[in-house]
Amino acid sequence: MSRLVHVVGAGLAGLAAAVEAQRRGARVVLHEAAPHAGGRCRSYFDAKLGVTIDNGGHLLLSGYHATLAYLRAIGSADALVGPTQPEYPFLDIASGQAWTIRMSPGRLPRWLFDADARVPATQPSDYLPMLPLFFAKPGRTIGESMRARGRVWDRLARPLLRAMLNADPAEASATLAANLLRETVAAGGQACRPLVARNGLAHAFVEPALRLLQYGGADIRLGARVAGIGYSGTDSKERVSSLAFENASEPIAVGAGDGVVLAVPPDAARALVPGVAAPDEFRASVTVHFAVDVPIAPIASASGRLTFFANGVADCLTATDDRLTATVAGADRLLATPHDEIAASVWPEVAKAARMPTVPMPPWQVVVEPRATFAAVPSQEGQRCATRTRWPNFTLAGDWTATGLPATIEGAIRSGQKAVDLLLNPSMER
Repeated sequence: MSRLVHVVGAGLAGLAAAVEAQRRGARVVLHEAAPHAGGRCRSYFDAKLGVTIDNGGHLLLSGYHATLAYLRAIGSADALVGPTQPEYPFLDIASGQAWTIRMSPGRLPRWLFDADARVPATQPSDYLPMLPLFFAKPGRTIGESMRARGRVWDRLARPLLRAMLNADPAEASATLAANLLRETVAAGGQACRPLVARNGLAHAFVEPALRLLQYGGADIRLGARVAGIGYSGTDSKERVSSLAFENASEPIAVGAGDGVVLAVPPDAARALVPGVAAPDEFRASVTVHFAVDVPIAPIASASGRLTFFANGVADCLTATDDRLTATVAGADRLLATPHDEIAASVWPEVAKAARMPTVPMPPWQVVVEPRATFAAVPSQEGQRCATRTRWPNFTLAGDWTATGLPATIEGAIRSGQKAVDLLLNPSMER
């Protein structure tokens, strides 16, 4: 008889765990508190705009190997689109100047020696202050680890890192930034092509995974909120023995050979797991969708084109077939701002980038995620827990666990896969 794995939480970490467990021959029961799967990575139809929108912006890069492997496993590898070359358009909102970073495909940064491929009015030596970031000591911020000023910082590093970390780069963890840059920018241009889910996050990441799990016989239980975890045994033989759910008359017994992956938000994990460490500080994100027929302009020369802003309210802009979507990272300052004011402040920047008139403003929708990510600052990095727990049949997953990355789709998927690795191969560390 194949092993049974209970996965609690159907966000991306939970879905990745469920898919990995099923792929490796386990029977899967997937429990999710909400009436839908996907967590913060989901899509829904917005009646105001008449289109399907995502609940938030997520920056995807071609160096996200776990993400791309997950998409191949669920049959949606073609759901991401983006430029064929590692190009990053930028627009300075204050001056109106536009430029494009064109990274070279290999690990050698030859693009730094091409004046048309780097930040305007910079020299290759201007990029040297970035190097100390890769050797930063644990517990240091980016601002403490490198010279966070100058033209390269203002027009490349700061806008890019804001979008990647969902935080003010100067206060963000140097370790998290360096780990992410090593796997993308430092790995060469082909590892950092920006990608976008062409038809929405749910279409790419959630719906195909649910279909695959159902086809493989997984038991998917939506609206099932875990209320408690039962433990039994003593010392080295202690294990998770039951899962209790709200509105259920009896707990579910976890058999001697069964495993549990807990892939819930950090607050929920702290309430359920004795002594677990978890981040307790978060950063907001704001996404503003504008329903437009994307114009023929450099910003929208291809579906999925991503453009970064310097000196703007918004940090980046994505052009898809039926809308323009602006994302504001680290947006706590906007939580008390009326949505119409947010849209009115962002639209002139979007219109400038898309070469559209500012009047009239098209139909819009603002999506606010007050706790979009854990705060990518040194103090919070120290509160991230390991995947393994003291109970051998119980592991943790989530982008907030100790993945070494900031709160990204890649980190969430890796955490789910590692959680299953440790359940099915207890002696293995990925």
